[in-house]
Formats: sequence, C-alpha cells, structure tokens
Amino acid sequence: MRNKETKSAVRTAVKKFQIARNSEDTVVTKEKFDLAIKLLDKAGTKGVLHRNTVARKKSRLQKQYNALTVSE
Repeated sequence: MRNKETKSAVRTAVKKFQIARNSEDTVVTKEKFDLAIKLLDKAGTKGVLHRNTVARKKSRLQKQYNALTVSE
C-alpha cells in the first residue's frame, strides 16, 4: 500500500510540473520541478521504483526543464 501511495505522489508531482511548464511563471515551474525530482529520488531509494526508471524519468524531466529555461 505504501508503494502505491509513493507512485501516486510521483505521478502527481510530474503532472503538476508539466502543467506549470506550460504556464509563464518560472518560479512555480522550478518549485514543481524540484519537488518531482525529490519524490523520484525518494521512490528510488525506497525501492518502489527501479533505479534505472528513476534515472530515465529524471533525465526526461531535466530535458523538458532545460528546454524551457533556454527558450527564455
């Protein structure tokens, strides 16, 4: 049951980051990005998600975030 809660929290954080990415507010986007990365790391260390899965998801989020900051 704890794994389900952790996975749900990760998915929610990633979705909130993607919604914030489409907005114009870079401060909120940065906060949502940091939270998503933190929750992914926590899920990886607890063993809820495989470490390679965590690395892949973090890489994709970082790529999206970098594309946003470069375009400004």
